[in-house]
Amino acid sequence: MEDRPNAPRGARARARAEVMSELLASARERLCADGAANLSLRAVARDLGVSSSAVYRYVESRDALLTLLIVEAYDAVGLVAEEAAAGARAAASPPAQTWLAVARGVRTWALANPHSFELIYGTPVPGYQAPQDTVAAALRTWAVIVSIMLEGFDDGSLTPAGPDFDPDGLVTAEVFAFAGMGAPGDVPTETARGVVRSFTLFASLIGGLTAELYGHLHRVADDFPGVFDATIATAAAGVGLHIDLLG
Repeated sequence: MEDRPNAPRGARARARAEVMSELLASARERLCADGAANLSLRAVARDLGVSSSAVYRYVESRDALLTLLIVEAYDAVGLVAEEAAAGARAAASPPAQTWLAVARGVRTWALANPHSFELIYGTPVPGYQAPQDTVAAALRTWAVIVSIMLEGFDDGSLTPAGPDFDPDGLVTAEVFAFAGMGAPGDVPTETARGVVRSFTLFASLIGGLTAELYGHLHRVADDFPGVFDATIATAAAGVGLHIDLLG
């Protein structure tokens, strides 16, 4: 009997969750058909068979809907990266091979979800500015990259082939804080270089996927997975992660 007063609230929450699920499913379809720049609440409402005003009860604007899709995509790829890293570590893989496993996992996700990949890593949507709500989800994949770099530091396997450079002032203090290293002035120079070099891992991952997904390797690559692995391994060697592609 004590639960009865909460029952209507629970039913409303479930109903709202169902509508949001349908709304996001329709928005994903529109994303594929029309592109992010042309995403329209009116079109989503039409697909759902409801009025535009009904949709506005769940999302306040086109940009709010885009934000939901962006967070969803970042969370999805972040989860893939986390699970790939966890699987590699469970198999006692060294940091370099863990990075390869993560990159391959992200590639599989990107090929299966090209429109979501484009939404978060492609051309920015004109007029849209991502709010703070997207940051935590976006950082999930970055956190995996940072953790792999730190493992390489800890076990001594990180041996960069790239050039030395002065890392002072190249990245914000927030980057060092995110990596758990404190203030930039307290970080040893070689460690700070490692933080900056970690950007290479991200850039090679997104760049390699962009080249493949957007057709830049058409009539150039015969073995797309092999070319991707070679791209990831070559960039990682500069950072100091030496991936074995022949073992």
